[in-house]
Amino acid sequence: MSGLAVVVFAIVVFICAYCFYGRWLVKTWGIDPDAKTPAYRFEDGKDFTPASKFTVFAHQFSSITGAGPVTGPIIAAAFGWVPALLWLLIGGVFFGAVQDFTALYASVKNDGKSMGKIIEKYVGKLGGRMFLMFCWLFSLLVIAAFSDIMASTFNGFAKDGSQLVPNAAAASISVIYIFVSMIFGLLVRKFKISGATELVLGIICMVAMIAAGIANPMFASRTTWLYMTYGYCFIASILPMWLLIQPRDYLSVFLLLGMILAGVVGIIVGNPTLNMPAFVGFNVGNKPLFPILFITIACGAVSGFHSLVSSGTSSKTVSNEKDMLTIGYGSMLIESTLGVVSLVIACSVAVNGALPKATPFAIFGSAIGGYFTMFGIPKLISTCIVTMCVSALAMTTIDAVTRIGRMSLQEMLSPEEGQELTGWKKVVSNTYVATIVTLVPSYLLCLGGYLNIWPLFGAANQLLASLVLIGLTVFLRTTGRKGWMLYFPMIFMFCATMSALVMSVYGIFGKMMAGKFVVLVDGLQLVVALCLMILAIMVVKHCGKELFGSKPAKQTAAN
Repeated sequence: MSGLAVVVFAIVVFICAYCFYGRWLVKTWGIDPDAKTPAYRFEDGKDFTPASKFTVFAHQFSSITGAGPVTGPIIAAAFGWVPALLWLLIGGVFFGAVQDFTALYASVKNDGKSMGKIIEKYVGKLGGRMFLMFCWLFSLLVIAAFSDIMASTFNGFAKDGSQLVPNAAAASISVIYIFVSMIFGLLVRKFKISGATELVLGIICMVAMIAAGIANPMFASRTTWLYMTYGYCFIASILPMWLLIQPRDYLSVFLLLGMILAGVVGIIVGNPTLNMPAFVGFNVGNKPLFPILFITIACGAVSGFHSLVSSGTSSKTVSNEKDMLTIGYGSMLIESTLGVVSLVIACSVAVNGALPKATPFAIFGSAIGGYFTMFGIPKLISTCIVTMCVSALAMTTIDAVTRIGRMSLQEMLSPEEGQELTGWKKVVSNTYVATIVTLVPSYLLCLGGYLNIWPLFGAANQLLASLVLIGLTVFLRTTGRKGWMLYFPMIFMFCATMSALVMSVYGIFGKMMAGKFVVLVDGLQLVVALCLMILAIMVVKHCGKELFGSKPAKQTAAN
């Protein structure tokens, strides 16, 4: 099968989905281009900061496009490229993009509230607080997994002590990115730079940073970079959005879009053949297609984490409601495109139906680096750029999720209207303390390594998606909007992910029986997994009462 045909088919499907299904959702639920968005009504210079459509899109896309769209499809290719492709197409169009857009839509229509607060408003305080607890626990897994990915990517030394120049150069570019982003943010805000001027300045900065980083690589160990990563997470969580996260996402989006474009162009020029079977079987390596496929491919199909970005940060910066389709629905479809490109690349380098014995990142990076060389870019430079792109996938996620985790904790401890925080709740709700309380247990989880965290993260991520979908369905029903298009996705995702979580817990107990149980790592994972399952069941119970009850939900006004 031609890889080019698969990519072209997928792009056509995604374009049609955006133009028809996405716009149909907008027309069905309704938007008000003249409405004053929460970014203006609650502007505080920190979280609520109005931004242009492209700036918010850059933040949304950069934040949601983590390691998932690369690793998931490549791992899932073990079942065959057809099941993986179908899930990317169906999941991306009818599950993921709908969830991301609806979460953004619901938040903008509800004063920029997070999903937890939206559930609290339409379902009840207890349901909302349990959801916020679920989000906070989930954020620990995300920070741990992606911090380990970043630190490993930046590690400047091989096992034999030799220097890894591409890794060190990528690390140097990333550090420069942080400082330049802050300067860029200050300049944009002070001099009101926007439009084409901002775009040109951003591209110039990006090229200059890449050149400076490659010329001055920073060699440090994985452990050192892990500490620095957590330090960066702390800073990103407490600084205003406009000062670091927004400008860094704006500058990073050029790298990420360029990486996707390089993949698409490379496939068009090379027209590779898919060397993997179309379908292998319903059970591969003692892993059943259901539910494993649907948690292995998360980002690219549907990811609960995306809804936290939509309702946690992006909704507070949207300047006009008409921008929401591009920001929510459009960014997800581009991520799905990256998933398809990753799948095609992996299948094209397979030999005798088997993938090379390398990590998904290595497989993807090597292929994309080869595509860069087609345009006359030296291999060393292309490798450094691709390594930076891969690290950016993780970097643009952990800063946003640390902020979201911190905010979830603060919202969970927030007092009733008219009351004030006292005692330990007041201390923990402090922005600095809440960030530390979020990062410390995450670091302990990180000690288990990326491979140990990923299965639990994948299951929890998709379970979060099911909870978000049922919460959004309650919102739609309550406000008199049609929500039938969310029914099947929410039921399917809940069944798939609860099954996967049960398998994860069973696997941890298996380690215990085999004498391989590590208390600090496996014990913490077991506690988190069980807490997530219990919280999920309780949230579904509360949402189900509102959704399937004989009476409409408490709120009747459609915002």
